Amino acid sequence: MSAEPGEPVDTSTVIDSEQFRSIFRQHPAGVAVITAQSKGRNVGFPATSVISVSAEPPLVAFSINTTVSSWPAVEAADRLVINFLAEGQQEISTRFATSGIDRFAAGGWHPLPSGEPVIDNCAGWIVGDVISRVPAGSSRLVILQARSAWRGEGRPLVYRDRGYHRLVEYEI
Repeated sequence: MSAEPGEPVDTSTVIDSEQFRSIFRQHPAGVAVITAQSKGRNVGFPATSVISVSAEPPLVAFSINTTVSSWPAVEAADRLVINFLAEGQQEISTRFATSGIDRFAAGGWHPLPSGEPVIDNCAGWIVGDVISRVPAGSSRLVILQARSAWRGEGRPLVYRDRGYHRLVEYEI
């Protein structure tokens, strides 16, 4: 049931998870790949839940479901990299979303001096120290304090309604 403008809304019920997901499928988001080094191996997964939390101090956050295979590495990591994918990097996003493969085997990345993997030719990246992992339903909101960053010239990769999209200039 959807409310029309001006109609009262029943706030005593909770929407089901499929309705919730369908609403967020319509919300475009930039695509990032979170990477880390854990127990001597590289770990990475895509995320569209990245948010800026604060500029002073520089804090950034993302959410991760605790049932995914990358969660143990994120839970153990002290430092993570948020790689903001650029237009044309759909294959990288798809690869990092695929289970049961070595997501780094195809190349297209390099290690930072501190060892964390960074995606080549991305739109930018932020390296951050984990300062908190806040329980939120079946997920955790992971908060990082940014330590270093790099911004490229590429346009961002955007995801909406199960597909990738290109940003276009629009004059008002």
